[in-house]
Amino acid sequence: MKWQEGTDDDGLQAPVTEDQGWIDVEAKAEMPHKPSGVSSAWTKITLPSYHYVSPSVYIQTIYALHVKVYVEDRLVFEGDRGFIMDNYSLLVPLDMRDNGKTLYIWTQTLQDRIGIKEQVVLGEHSLLIKDYIKNGLIDVILGGAFIFVAAVLFVCAFFLNKEYFPVTASLSVVIASTGVLSVTYSPFTYTFYSYLGGLSVFLFDVALLSLLPALTFLFEKIFGVGKYGIIRRFRKFQMVYSLFCCVLLIINALSGGRYLKFYYFISTNIVGIIMILQFILLIGCVIVFSLKRNKDAIIFACGFGTAALTGVLELMWYYFKRGNYDLFYWKWALVVFILSLIVILGRRLAQNHSQVVKYSQELELFNNELQRSEKMEIISELAASVAHEVRNPLQVTRGFLQLLSEKSSGDEQKYLSMALSELDRAASIITDFLTFAKPEFEQVSLLYVNEEFMHIQSILLPLCHLNGGKMILEVEDGLRVKGNSSKFKQAMINIIKNSIESLGEEGTIHLLAYSRGDKVHIHIKDNGAGMEPAVLSRLGEPYFSSNKTKGTGLGLMVTFRIIEAMEGEIRFMSKKGAGTESITILPRAEGPDDSNSR
Repeated sequence: MKWQEGTDDDGLQAPVTEDQGWIDVEAKAEMPHKPSGVSSAWTKITLPSYHYVSPSVYIQTIYALHVKVYVEDRLVFEGDRGFIMDNYSLLVPLDMRDNGKTLYIWTQTLQDRIGIKEQVVLGEHSLLIKDYIKNGLIDVILGGAFIFVAAVLFVCAFFLNKEYFPVTASLSVVIASTGVLSVTYSPFTYTFYSYLGGLSVFLFDVALLSLLPALTFLFEKIFGVGKYGIIRRFRKFQMVYSLFCCVLLIINALSGGRYLKFYYFISTNIVGIIMILQFILLIGCVIVFSLKRNKDAIIFACGFGTAALTGVLELMWYYFKRGNYDLFYWKWALVVFILSLIVILGRRLAQNHSQVVKYSQELELFNNELQRSEKMEIISELAASVAHEVRNPLQVTRGFLQLLSEKSSGDEQKYLSMALSELDRAASIITDFLTFAKPEFEQVSLLYVNEEFMHIQSILLPLCHLNGGKMILEVEDGLRVKGNSSKFKQAMINIIKNSIESLGEEGTIHLLAYSRGDKVHIHIKDNGAGMEPAVLSRLGEPYFSSNKTKGTGLGLMVTFRIIEAMEGEIRFMSKKGAGTESITILPRAEGPDDSNSR
């Protein structure tokens, strides 16, 4: 091997007659370091005797930006790259007449490494071409799979709950960036698609500068901002630095590579240091979360620990080797990491689905209870009507029978007594009907408004989300009323369900409870469709419904009766297109602590 100082050597002629300045380099030994001020070098290889039909020389890895290959003084290959990607893979066909001749390889670069890294293989062209094609092909296949998965995941993110969109989108960016890095770092891309080399290098830099802040953002969304907001602060720094590098990348491209060395320094050396710091920071945070027995943190620790440890070791080895090393294991470690992220996201979605199913089951049970209650209300109305119409004639009949009984004797009196007894039994049944038509609470207890509304919110929140709305709960501490817990929930749920059914996209239901004097005020306000004044005035009438497609007209009638039984009042305010607000006023009940304090 022979170093060429300065920029005068352009490799136009092989140094066939030069014998001075050559140094011996073992094929299996470490590649020699490039001296300072050197930009090009010659490598001389004596070809052994061979008897191949189609001989070729295969060099798996050679570092250079400009390469020329001579057999003696005959040029057989030339490659010149106008972009920073110095990893060549060469397959040079030879002639049978080249048997025993000398191979001269001229390499030129602007980077810190130059020359042949792997052994030079001489063999049959049909066999060597297989290794030549497969070199880096697995990286392209793996990267393409990553990009496809990222695209599918990003599209699916739009169909998930808004809470999971940032996590899913950032995970898509991480996977897509990893795929682009795998494709654009592969020697296969630059060997067979060298005309896309400039674009590949550009995409490589953009993918790397996108991956780092996206990974930190994803970690922040899963585990929080960290102590003193260190994760968020580091993520913001990464975003600013990545934007700075992207701006410099564009400036360098527009200036024709004028700032190439400076850009290479900040986008390779400095970014490598930032990556090491990022991995150390995230590993430390993961260890802290894992010690708290966070299952997601343990899964993340396994995946990210594998990727981070591999990345740190490879980067340290890269700097130790002064750049004479191609990062290889990082992409397989990232496969493990991405799988762990997908598992975490799947766990979150599964937990959310289980919670929705649980809430749906509770809601179904409560709906069944409401339907039963509404049916009972219908029966009570019928019972009350029948009782009022029948009781008076029965009382008159009983009076006349009692007069006849006083003037009769024998069997006649016996039969009249039996008739009076049956009339008394009928009167008792009618009294039961009237009691059913005007029910009193079976169990009256002290109700804590905050606990009641927390339960109501847990039941109706899934239905609210399914209708595209959200629920805001603000309840003053210490509010208490007297009544039946089941009936109170039934009344409030009837009102809130009407609000949910009136919501449009991104609607809001605001639940507010506070005390004023000896009264508890409960406001349920939505920004739904609202009602006309004519409809508003008829709320609470039997069998009247503001929603003709869904309502039966019994829900609010039951609500009015329950509130009245609790010695309260309820009123509605509504405006078409602006929403509806219900105001329920109930007597405030004193708790045990209030009575003890007096």
